[in-house]
Amino acid sequence: MNLKKLMFLSLLISSGLILSIIENMIPVPIPIPGVKLGLANVVFLLTLVLFGFKEAMIVVVIRGLTMSLATGNVSAVIYSLPSSVVSTLVMALAYRYLSKYFSLVGVSLLGAVAFNTVQVGIASMLMQNVRIFSYLPIMILTSIFTGCFIGLTAKEAQNKIKISLEHAS
Repeated sequence: MNLKKLMFLSLLISSGLILSIIENMIPVPIPIPGVKLGLANVVFLLTLVLFGFKEAMIVVVIRGLTMSLATGNVSAVIYSLPSSVVSTLVMALAYRYLSKYFSLVGVSLLGAVAFNTVQVGIASMLMQNVRIFSYLPIMILTSIFTGCFIGLTAKEAQNKIKISLEHAS
């Protein structure tokens, strides 16, 4: 991995951490555990588009572990990290094989639904209660809005980064 790429990935990880910290400060108007904006997903989606699957997974895992260590929130590793990994895998597959059908917004939506589904599945297994899946429709409904926001933000950021890279060359 060359130094320039390593530096850019480090910036993406740092950006993901900052977005996660900001997100934790924003009160969510829906009183359902696990519902959040998913701001760090902008970074994951951007990494996927700019660098590829392997690099996106590196950013996802390092950001997830670092965030958990920084906040002391072990449940983030249990719930969010596996959900983020599966979400990124779904986005990678959609981006690679379905990009002629889905824009980044569609790819983001699929990732958001995957994240929520895995998160509810983990909660259901840990609590040994399948009724937790009753939260899933509401979480998926909110993920439609957050997924659109994340996809549009990632697309705009991708355009700005491309313009910046063209001027830097």
